[in-house]
Amino acid sequence: METFGVHNPAVALATIGLEGVASVRYNFTAAFLYEESIRRGEAELTAQGALRALTGQHTGRSPRDKFVVRDADTEAQIWWDNNKPMSPEHFAVLHADMLAHAKGRELFVQDLIGGADAGHALPSRVVTEFAWHSLFIRNLLIRPEFEALKTFVPKLTIIDLPSFKADPDRHGCRSETVIACDLTKGLVLIGGTSYAGEMKKSVFTVLNYLLPAKGVMPMHCSANAGPDGDSAVFFGLSGTGKTTLSADPARTLIGDDEHGWGENGIFNFEGGCYAKTIRLSAEAEPEIYATTQRFGTVLENVVLNEQREPDFDDGSLTENTRCAYPLDFIPNASKTGLAGHPKTIIMLTADAFGVMPPIARLTPEQAMYHFLSGYTAKVAGTEKGVTEPEATFSTCFGAPFMPRHPAEYGNLLKELIGRHGVECWLVNTGWTGGAYGTGKRMPIKATRALLAAALSGELAKADFRADANFGFAVPVSVDGVDNGILDPRSTWADAAAYDRQAEKLVGMFIANFAKFEEHVDGGVRDAAPGLKIAAE
Repeated sequence: METFGVHNPAVALATIGLEGVASVRYNFTAAFLYEESIRRGEAELTAQGALRALTGQHTGRSPRDKFVVRDADTEAQIWWDNNKPMSPEHFAVLHADMLAHAKGRELFVQDLIGGADAGHALPSRVVTEFAWHSLFIRNLLIRPEFEALKTFVPKLTIIDLPSFKADPDRHGCRSETVIACDLTKGLVLIGGTSYAGEMKKSVFTVLNYLLPAKGVMPMHCSANAGPDGDSAVFFGLSGTGKTTLSADPARTLIGDDEHGWGENGIFNFEGGCYAKTIRLSAEAEPEIYATTQRFGTVLENVVLNEQREPDFDDGSLTENTRCAYPLDFIPNASKTGLAGHPKTIIMLTADAFGVMPPIARLTPEQAMYHFLSGYTAKVAGTEKGVTEPEATFSTCFGAPFMPRHPAEYGNLLKELIGRHGVECWLVNTGWTGGAYGTGKRMPIKATRALLAAALSGELAKADFRADANFGFAVPVSVDGVDNGILDPRSTWADAAAYDRQAEKLVGMFIANFAKFEEHVDGGVRDAAPGLKIAAE
């Protein structure tokens, strides 16, 4: 049994129930995990020194195969409309079968932390079958100091065995793939998938369950801070620019994906970043691109050419190509993962319908409405069968990871916004001048200029108009930005076509929000789009 910084690894494994394994590599660092990954044929070295791994048929998460154990503790706490239940009996059988499957195998273990705020941290022991999975999760979570490993006591254990195939009849699941969370015992079992992101999101799911009970808001967001410590959080679904826009060389990056907001301010859940790389370029995203050109980064499903150089424009394996790297690979990243209470909240959407303005100011009630809506849009061609823009509503900008009812997160966010006087903005990084296929993508230069004005406080001093469809406040003019794009209707060649598209999108918002209406107050209900038009 090979080990780094563990007082008694045999005892540590026995507490999990893992016995009779062939070998265990405990808390191996990057160089050792590189060697093991290559020796075992799991991954290969790129020309620039990154480690490239392929995940086979699973090139993304499997949300339909994720289950939460339904027991006396979770029965009244979990949003069961959004979380598939698994019985304690089925979970126990699954656990026993996975432990039996692990016997005689080489395993890797990392002792890591979820949460930079020590008062809300989640010590997590992650057991993996693959060496590259061990490096991935080591990059993504917070790495304790060497001495701290000797007294490490996990509150969460993850066992990830891709070669294990679940039995739906025996284990109460849907397919051979399973992600099962026992929130009471602090145990997550992952089988039948090589996609490493399942581990990362399992930690997020557990924190999303634990923290609201402590008055701490878990958030699917990126975050950064200005030179004066003025922090900002960026909510957004995949493809909206959450990672790109928070990686601002003029501001300190706190983290790119998952944070908490507690009594001391905001804190990163992670110690690394998991960025999309499809069409990544040194010109558009130099900080992220640089991480892919060095030792220590894991490239996931990225195509390599004959010289083993990454081709980030090749999406033949999947559009969901990724890189996983430690946060300190970003030059201006925070060393602590901590920042004060946010001054600004940005909610990002990629509106492929071409209806929304590039930026709008939200009241606390409007912020809660759009947070619970979690809107973005898929575009034609990105997924099989998608031939025109398709609205996506993922509540709290992360429905798959929300064990509790969205209203619990929404009310907590609204209360924190009010308590700390946070300015809230909705930013559209999607299309202008028409829907996808007719219009064009919002210029990144304009988006960055609008964000800079919002973060500095200058934008709040602008003149605003009330948007006719959504009711939020839209600036009339902003220095350095083509004022024409601030009024999306004027950018369309056919204003009547814009009106029809806007009416269609407003209807989608209203239909989607119906399930939340009984859980929010009148102010939030009145923040719905279209109400002002209907009254006129």
